[in-house]
Amino acid sequence: MRKYYTSESVSEGHPDKLADFISDSILDEFLRQEPASRVAVETLLTTGMAVVAGEVTAQNARVDVQKTVRDAVMKVGYTRANYGFDAEYSAVLVALHEQSPEIAGGVNFSEEWREMSEDERARPEHEYSRIGAGDQGLMFGYATDETPELMPLPISLAHRLTRKLAELRKNGALPYLRPDAKAQVTVVRDGEPHEARETFVDTVVISAQHSESVTQEQIREDLLEHVVRAVIPAELLTPDTKYFINPSGRFVIGGPHGDTGLTGRKIIVDTYGGAVPHGGGAFSGKDPTKVDRSAAYYARFVAKNLVAAGLARRALVEVAYAIGRANPVSLRVDTYGTGTVSDERLAELVGEHFDARPQAIIAELDLLRPIYAQTAAYGHFGRPEFPWEQTGKAEALRDAAQAVTTA
Repeated sequence: MRKYYTSESVSEGHPDKLADFISDSILDEFLRQEPASRVAVETLLTTGMAVVAGEVTAQNARVDVQKTVRDAVMKVGYTRANYGFDAEYSAVLVALHEQSPEIAGGVNFSEEWREMSEDERARPEHEYSRIGAGDQGLMFGYATDETPELMPLPISLAHRLTRKLAELRKNGALPYLRPDAKAQVTVVRDGEPHEARETFVDTVVISAQHSESVTQEQIREDLLEHVVRAVIPAELLTPDTKYFINPSGRFVIGGPHGDTGLTGRKIIVDTYGGAVPHGGGAFSGKDPTKVDRSAAYYARFVAKNLVAAGLARRALVEVAYAIGRANPVSLRVDTYGTGTVSDERLAELVGEHFDARPQAIIAELDLLRPIYAQTAAYGHFGRPEFPWEQTGKAEALRDAAQAVTTA
């Protein structure tokens, strides 16, 4: 039975992604000056205006937020006033205050830590028990062997399309392109991803902002040749593949001038393109004590190592927290029937080889660094430059699983 799987990506110039980039650029500046900064920053964009609001606690950081916002907008490419939003002349309003002391208390000292004696706190197993989760919530991580980067094929292709659009805009190959763009890919399979005997692309949708002078015919011809066929492997395209290039017609008015932008509004684009559940929490603008971000990264780290170890062809990892507690309240592994051992045993192996306490996650992945602005567009996963994409634990997991099956 044929099944259709669709995912979308949006460019760095999409108003929501620009808002994410601004929020993460501010976060990076605080972490650069003071790694222990607590940051939760949201950005709202509209015609000629950026509003930055949220909570920041940093005793020794002196961040020029206005300059950081303008620099971020400049990097993305909104450099002209006739775009309706630009780095130099748009207004920047800043409304930041310190993190709530009630939240900070539970994060600084977890419930478990407060219940321990001094002798217990000194034990090595409690080294990472001091910090509590910054909020309750559930986070998901996923990996699948359908692509080399262990990501779902539709979202992988969609991100490649929007990246290519940005590349051609920035290198001048297609000088009429402007920063805002979207792509969507529909993949057809004759079954589940791990069992499909046939896979092909059914539909490609691209909407690319452009200058007034170019014709829609030229845009279609260029994007088919220099974007679609340059990115999507030929064996995935068929004579029946459908292409919708700027299906609404002209797309001159874009970015924050065409649509309001808001941090955290593209959470499915950020993760797995709708292939699996999402816990609901956004990532951008949040320091790693917020488990919305760090635990989602860690769940991906766990899932990717399980698949890289050959213990499953697909793996979903769910972890949940209570605010102010260090230890997760639950951890679940689902391999969709592809595991070489039971999901229950894999969950046990995860508990033995991974430490999902927030402070342990931060230490293992080295997250108190200014690495977040680069995550804001083209997905937080499937990119080898990020520490949660490493598979250094795969061999140990494989050996541990083999020891169980041969015992």
